[in-house]
Amino acid sequence: MNRRMLRILTGSTPAFAAVALLASISAPASAAVSSVPSNFDSSVMHGNEAEDAIAVNPASPSNIVTMATLPDVVSGLFEGVSFNGGKTWTRQVIGTGAPLGEICCDQQLAWDRFGNLWMTYLVNTNGNVLVAVSTDGGLTFSKVAEIVPTTPTGSKAPSGATPKRLRAPSNNPNILGDQPSISAGPNSVWVSYTSFPSTVVQAFGASVTGLGTFGSFSAPESVPTSNGRGDFGDTAVGPDGQVMVTYQDQTNGQGGAHIYTAVDANGLQPGGFADPRLLARSRVGGFDFIPAQPDRSVDAEANLAWDHSSGPHNGRVYAVWTQESPNESDNMDIMFQFSDNNGATWSPAVRLNDDHTVNSQFNPAIAVDQATGDVAVSWYDCRNDLGMGGPGDTDGIPNDDAQIWATFSTNGGAGFAPNFQVSAGTSNAPDTGSFFDYGDYTHAAFQSHLFYPAWSDNSNSTGQNPDGALHQLDLFTAKVVIP
Repeated sequence: MNRRMLRILTGSTPAFAAVALLASISAPASAAVSSVPSNFDSSVMHGNEAEDAIAVNPASPSNIVTMATLPDVVSGLFEGVSFNGGKTWTRQVIGTGAPLGEICCDQQLAWDRFGNLWMTYLVNTNGNVLVAVSTDGGLTFSKVAEIVPTTPTGSKAPSGATPKRLRAPSNNPNILGDQPSISAGPNSVWVSYTSFPSTVVQAFGASVTGLGTFGSFSAPESVPTSNGRGDFGDTAVGPDGQVMVTYQDQTNGQGGAHIYTAVDANGLQPGGFADPRLLARSRVGGFDFIPAQPDRSVDAEANLAWDHSSGPHNGRVYAVWTQESPNESDNMDIMFQFSDNNGATWSPAVRLNDDHTVNSQFNPAIAVDQATGDVAVSWYDCRNDLGMGGPGDTDGIPNDDAQIWATFSTNGGAGFAPNFQVSAGTSNAPDTGSFFDYGDYTHAAFQSHLFYPAWSDNSNSTGQNPDGALHQLDLFTAKVVIP
């Protein structure tokens, strides 16, 4: 392999090389979304809603649950529940005290095949990682686990390592969990997180055998992290109960990171996580500031999704992450890879955003439709903000306004549909006056040909935002029908 091709495959090329590689990937035949789908303002409430989660019930795809962190309040999460595909919503704030605790942030959702809706989250009052479950479509939750992070013997905190928690815990100042993620497989549910100050990735799981029927959660299991640190990760459970986590080793600064994956091939059985394998080299650090996220910053935000659909690509695991080329250019792109052997080897990284600008794409979200095996990806996208006015520019400043864009593949990632715009409006996080911007991540759900990205939006494109004049963020979603 010549040096130029090696640079392409490792993602260490200028933007034009990534475009050339993407051009070699054929799009699925007749696959396209030709118009912006109808947008739903899920929250319709005062204040900012950011850092969003969403899940769709595989047993009833019209049952959608959305959640968002509320950075302007002491505690609590916004939750929206729909049983008719987003036409109407039951809206509430949860986690302001017992029984779930005083929730601060970092909520994520996963629905299993039995109809259990799982949530992981963090609270203000300690540094633990919590899990709750709903068996009624998301209307109510019960706390079922509270895991105390540990610091393995001999671990040392890397210099300058800092969690992105919204608020520090009050009674556990030395050890705390950060950015937990959750995933449900055919018969188990798993959570991974970073234990600070050691920045060691840890994971725990439980068996699931039916609606409301599940085992006790295991003790936290440490992942052998490279360079002694890891954060900003994700979790995926495979068709045979195997578990993969991903993380980046640069937890601070803007100078770039290595992204790793590690697999516990035995899942809940004895064995533990194998040594991590390098997925990619990104130039996005742990706190990389861009015009669209000037206060909160972004990280490479690697995300995983595992196909256990029993379709032609059953067992394939997908990864997306963010690249910047060159470093500190704010020219960020969404990269995609897949593996058919539990992460032992990965396909070459390809760029998913098909724009021809040097603007920012960030905070990607990936989901697999377990009914079909199709895969879809969404992200915040500044491609239309050239600072020259028009529908993609709110303030005459380039690259600080964002929309939500997406693509999908019906052939296991061999080809992707042309990018399409999902958000009807254009949002500007700096206008919110909140230090939180859009948050550290967003999510998407995909079930039975229906793809639902979630995002924070202050465009007031639906005319329902009660703080539209104040430019505060509401939690949005849209129903995208994938052919």
